[in-house]
Amino acid sequence: MNYQPSSKGIKSWAEDDRPREKLLLKGKAALSDAELIAILLGSGSRDETAVDLAKRILQSVNGNLNELGRLGVPELTKFKGIGEAKALSVITALEVGKRRRMSEALERKRITSSAQAFEVLQPLIGDLNHEEFWVVYLSASNKVLAHRCISKGGITGTMADTRMIFKEGLHLNSTAMILAHNHPSGNLTPSQADKNLTRSLIKAGDLMEIKVMDHLIITEHQYYSFADEGEM
Repeated sequence: MNYQPSSKGIKSWAEDDRPREKLLLKGKAALSDAELIAILLGSGSRDETAVDLAKRILQSVNGNLNELGRLGVPELTKFKGIGEAKALSVITALEVGKRRRMSEALERKRITSSAQAFEVLQPLIGDLNHEEFWVVYLSASNKVLAHRCISKGGITGTMADTRMIFKEGLHLNSTAMILAHNHPSGNLTPSQADKNLTRSLIKAGDLMEIKVMDHLIITEHQYYSFADEGEM
């Protein structure tokens, strides 16, 4: 079904149907994704309201806010009614939401399962269009000491520097670590290079007395755990 924009402006609506007034009267949970984005946009164009414009933007990403978060200024400004300032407002708000989710995951501090590790790592690398390699450094009681990006690559891969990984671990007095990288393709199957790297880092960890607890392959909604699959 094609979405048909409204020709009437938001000011002509009943007060409790306007996004800002609705937020004040009913609270944030009462607003749809489109209405929240409309508040960020502030205004639409001569031909459509801010809500209409927000719905059209969401429709382009099938209503997926994670997909919307991947769009940059060039992609957003292709929509009529979106200039650089509005594009930056949308990008900033989605990034703040992403960082809030990261903070909530880190507040738990201890990681005792692959699912908890995924909650920490997915906001960092789950929706990237290129591959990155990260390490979560843990204390003896599995508390998160830090998480570090070790390397960034292209669409097809990245490299992990063993010396850099363990240098940081020693600096933090870490006794354990969780490795992670993302697959932008969405394919969770580990490559032979992934397996070889995992074995190499496990051996190095044994020598340095820093245990490699797991290696996660992260996609937007799922993960593959080497430890869960018995490959550690």
